[in-house]
Amino acid sequence: MVSRKEAFFGLHFDLHPNENDTSLGEDISEEMIDRLLERVKPDYVQYDCKGHSGYTGYPTEVGWASPGIKKDSLAIWRKVTKRHGVKLFIHYSGVWDRVAVERHQEWARYTPEGKPDPDGMTSTFGPYVDELLIPQLKEVFGKYDLDGAWIDGDCWAVRPDYSPAAIQAWKEATGAEDAPRSPRDPRWKEWLEFNRRQFECYLCKYLNELHRFNPKLEMTSNWMYSSLAPRPVKAPLDFISGDYSPTDSVNTARFEARYMANVRLPWDLMAWGFNHPEGQPPSHKTAEQLKQEASVVLSQGGGFQVYYQPTRSGWIDPWLVDIMAEVAEFCRKRQEFSHRTESVPQVALLLSAVSFYDRTNALFSASEGLYNPIKGVLHALLELGYSVDVLVEHQIENKLNRYPVVVLPETHKLNPGFREALVEYVKRGGALLAIGAEAARLFEGELGVEFDGEPVDVNAYILSGDLMGALGGPWQRVFPVTARAIGRRFPTYDPRKEGEVAATVTELGMGRIAAIYGTLGTVYFRCHTSHIREFLRSVMREVFPNPIVELEGPPCVDVSLRQKDHKLLIHLMNTAGMQTASQYTIVNFIPPVGPLTLKVRLDGKPSSVYLIPDNVRISSEWKGGKLKITLPSLHIHGVLVIEP
Repeated sequence: MVSRKEAFFGLHFDLHPNENDTSLGEDISEEMIDRLLERVKPDYVQYDCKGHSGYTGYPTEVGWASPGIKKDSLAIWRKVTKRHGVKLFIHYSGVWDRVAVERHQEWARYTPEGKPDPDGMTSTFGPYVDELLIPQLKEVFGKYDLDGAWIDGDCWAVRPDYSPAAIQAWKEATGAEDAPRSPRDPRWKEWLEFNRRQFECYLCKYLNELHRFNPKLEMTSNWMYSSLAPRPVKAPLDFISGDYSPTDSVNTARFEARYMANVRLPWDLMAWGFNHPEGQPPSHKTAEQLKQEASVVLSQGGGFQVYYQPTRSGWIDPWLVDIMAEVAEFCRKRQEFSHRTESVPQVALLLSAVSFYDRTNALFSASEGLYNPIKGVLHALLELGYSVDVLVEHQIENKLNRYPVVVLPETHKLNPGFREALVEYVKRGGALLAIGAEAARLFEGELGVEFDGEPVDVNAYILSGDLMGALGGPWQRVFPVTARAIGRRFPTYDPRKEGEVAATVTELGMGRIAAIYGTLGTVYFRCHTSHIREFLRSVMREVFPNPIVELEGPPCVDVSLRQKDHKLLIHLMNTAGMQTASQYTIVNFIPPVGPLTLKVRLDGKPSSVYLIPDNVRISSEWKGGKLKITLPSLHIHGVLVIEP
């Protein structure tokens, strides 16, 4: 069996058993599972155990089993997966356990009004972890000889806790008379961080205890140490994982994969194999749609898994298995040149944890739209053909000099030490682009401009090439002193008048620092208009004129520059036709794009160039330190392999 740390492709099935179930496991058979495993050949399966309702799908002596169990599903899945050499993990809801809170209110997280959580969230300060979670996991691990667990409903389900135990812990830690109840109260941010640290203590507690119980267990907590928790890793997770949005999935994965790839732990992302059309029960995604989603993850070196729900009786029909098998085959053909690759540093896009935690009122969530600016800038950079890594401060501070350019997407706050590190990075020859009035203000002394007052919310139009379009919002008025204006904005779509400065660039030491003085990321996230993208291109050329790869092709092709075993890997991923709008939930056709021309800067002429998965040699032209490659067509995903 492949360890989870080495695993590449998996399947996830959960049902969230409840008190109303009547047929759990009734239709499960060894033959059904045999057929699935033979066709799909996953490295692992994650199967249902306990969902957010708190009821288990197996007969438990520790908690509350669903009254609708007809067959022991886990026992059958364990028997067959062992026969096939496939690892078996469980889906288990952690913090979110409704029935536990109903039966034991002393286990509950309390609201600011002093009442047990109405949704069934447990307290990480209370005895739930010792009296139910750990004993029940030991029971199920021992009973079925499982390989580990994917703990759901954990970090993202945690809310500020006003239980007696939490309040007492806060008083002892701070000397305060009470805990803050709202963002208007003093010490609110400190209170949120206190709750975050407590979750990490809770997480460490059950992970350490279960690893002592069985050192071979491999475990994760869904979304911990992802963009929802942009903090240094402290808990002993064996891998990190998350199930991204079932709708607008490609865009969600584009962001999350680029963050997870820099956490330095084995990681995977989980696609939902179905979507929820408005007013309708779930509809399943096609193999084409899932292959496009998988390509995003493969391009960043991660593992991939797909989530399905069997019927309530556990049946998985052959037509669904056929989709799984087609997606699995697509991934396997690319595994050698996708899994566990390393980034070739090009553009570093900063996800500032300092800015994020300064503005969020949640513990482990980005539902407030705080990441919209960084996602907007990411989309624009990818659609310009740049290879982009998303990094938080602690991930990049010791390797700034590896990146030719760092982009700050509407970052409003930085620690002084990190700000100074960025300035020194530029002085030593790096390039920095600050986007947004607040990000620019952080470098007021270095930008070579005079700031005039505060940002003003205005209508603005940008001229990019032969197209003019809107880029309204808060703009900072500036006057260049030593800087050079490299873009202008206008109050209407009449560019005959002089307009105002929209972007500047100046030299600083051996490097360059530039700024765009409006909210480009926020606006691009909302509208994805080409004139904004082209405006960003003109600015990026000033700070990063010589990327390793230059792509001539449509904006729907993402470029990811990776390396493995001394080979340069250029992942090309076609986003054309991706599902975005909720009125179009299922995609069954991805239009091919091409021809694509790539110019690759190399130290020397390569010995061979070929395309995966076709494994065909690609003709190329070597001239002046550049390799020119033309691909007639790209369907969903391909990897150009360049050997020195």
